[in-house]
Amino acid sequence: MSKVRVGMVGYKFMGKAHSNAYRALPMFFPDAAAKPEMKAICGRSPEGLEQARAQFGWESGETDWRKLIARDDIDLIDINAPSDAHKEIAIEAAKAGKHLFCEKPLALTLEDSKAMLDAAEAAGVKHMVGFNYRFAPAVQLAKKLIDEGRLGEIYHFRAVFLQDWVLDPDFPLVWRLQKEIAGSGSHGDLGAHLIDMARYLVGEFKEVVGMGETFIKERPLPTSMTGLSAKGSKDAPRGEVTVDDATLFMTRFENGALGSFEATRFAAGHRCTNSFEINGSKGSVIFDFERMNELQVYFTDDAEDVQGFRRVLATDAAHAYMDAWWPAGHTIGYEHTFTHEVLELMNAIAEDRQPVPNFHDGVKCQEVLEAVERSVQERRWVALQELQ
Repeated sequence: MSKVRVGMVGYKFMGKAHSNAYRALPMFFPDAAAKPEMKAICGRSPEGLEQARAQFGWESGETDWRKLIARDDIDLIDINAPSDAHKEIAIEAAKAGKHLFCEKPLALTLEDSKAMLDAAEAAGVKHMVGFNYRFAPAVQLAKKLIDEGRLGEIYHFRAVFLQDWVLDPDFPLVWRLQKEIAGSGSHGDLGAHLIDMARYLVGEFKEVVGMGETFIKERPLPTSMTGLSAKGSKDAPRGEVTVDDATLFMTRFENGALGSFEATRFAAGHRCTNSFEINGSKGSVIFDFERMNELQVYFTDDAEDVQGFRRVLATDAAHAYMDAWWPAGHTIGYEHTFTHEVLELMNAIAEDRQPVPNFHDGVKCQEVLEAVERSVQERRWVALQELQ
């Protein structure tokens, strides 16, 4: 097994998820074409960095990402810092000949995402974008059914990503609510996953029309923040929320299918409802990440007296990745999607091919995100060709 020496920028929510995946891969996928070596983790706070380094299992730490990139014992730069840092780090890492693994959305803007792709392609390095939900075995089953034609011609894709973690108007103004850092709100954070899922399963977008809303215009400034949590006083000075709280849009795909999308952080009672339904001429599938081991499947050619959605538990060895985990019926969780993602990345580097999804997919996602934003602003249908 060859080795890929990893340097990671970021150590909070996604940093923990990625670290866990690097550690789990050799144990559960010993036949992977390459093994990740957790060489160095990078963050701005020396105290927080050292705590994360020790807890997550990294060999060393750096407080300057430029020093991380300059190290000759690093092959891959993993970027899971806030979105406003992605472009500069990725471009400099590519120039240094490092492979790239970057969380979504790829950049703050379409222009920036294209610059990142151009830099990676010019340097000839491997590049991957972090759309981890593709790697759930039940999603892989949906993809298989579509590719094999078992759902027939696809007519509809409808998807929602519903959360409620900022429902409290006194929840602090975290960086995900600031456009200059996050790029957009629920649209880019949650909607990006739905867009990628639609492209992966159904195909390219042709045109979109959307609407969005920011329900809470100002929030207290935080005293601290970690992942999706933060601390602050409701009596603290307030700052402006500069991203959307909710965005809904419709699309027509290039293949003629129709799609609807909803991303919100104001759906009370929904902690993380990431769900899609696909309807075709021969059948349908329904997936909900809160029940991520299951795929609801319906076929029109079933006998009339037993027609209906069936629950397929995607935990047998016949399902993608599952022969590496537990006996049939023993479910897996959120963190396993990252292990599968890292498996694809390690294999691609060792096999000298681009992993999937890569920066091309990140750029395509950003095109749709910005087309929807233009539609919201101009109150009209926007063709994807306008951004290409």
